[in-house]
Amino acid sequence: MTHWIRFENVGQARFGTLEGGVITVHEGDMFDSPTATPETVGIDDVRVLTPTQPSKMIALWNNFHAMRIKADLPVPEHPLFLLKAPNSFLATGETIRRPASYEGKVIYEGEIGIVIGKSCSGVSEAEAGDHIFGYTCINDVTAIDLLKADATFDQWVRAKSFDTFGVFGPVVATGLDPAGLSIRTVLNGDERQNYPVSDMVIPPHSVVSQLSQDMTLEPGDVICCGTSVGVGSMKEPSNSVEITIEGIGTLSNTYINE
Repeated sequence: MTHWIRFENVGQARFGTLEGGVITVHEGDMFDSPTATPETVGIDDVRVLTPTQPSKMIALWNNFHAMRIKADLPVPEHPLFLLKAPNSFLATGETIRRPASYEGKVIYEGEIGIVIGKSCSGVSEAEAGDHIFGYTCINDVTAIDLLKADATFDQWVRAKSFDTFGVFGPVVATGLDPAGLSIRTVLNGDERQNYPVSDMVIPPHSVVSQLSQDMTLEPGDVICCGTSVGVGSMKEPSNSVEITIEGIGTLSNTYINE
């Protein structure tokens, strides 16, 4: 297993592999034969960035059975999805901010994310694994009261694309099988979600294959795989929210509710 990380130091955005709090700096392209350098730097001496720079973040809806059953929803035949705008992307350690134009509830959604490593269009499920680079942690933040604010149109993209609402990281983990993993969300010290990836309705390879029939997926793109029971609002003036997936790490942020 390898943990890939992007970071800023000496005034530059750089990338490398993280192990035991030490980053081995790499050169080249993270997705195409990167080269390790002799240089290392401590994780505490850098500013961590989002682990990739996606051309798009695709977010799935109704993709976990427990949540589907609770909401009395049918099994989807194709991934149900929306796109989160690039302005929403936020790294671990950074602050999620309430939109100035919005006074309603803001909710967390702890998820696992698929990171694409090789451009793909129209690939089969058997081929999809060759195009998956690895996996990351997601907090798919949502201004939930906007979804049904207009009776004529569900506003998914607006509700999920405010600045700072597309939170992911801290790393991309490669060389692991997500099927045995669980997603755990802790809000202000209290566990709110703890659910298995194995409960996914449409699993990762099928998701990638089916989405690639609709659009070309590019290296660095992120697919948020959907969430399960336990989502809720961040109500305190200042909220600590952590999404932990064993083998990947912990995505940790503060949400300022003002």
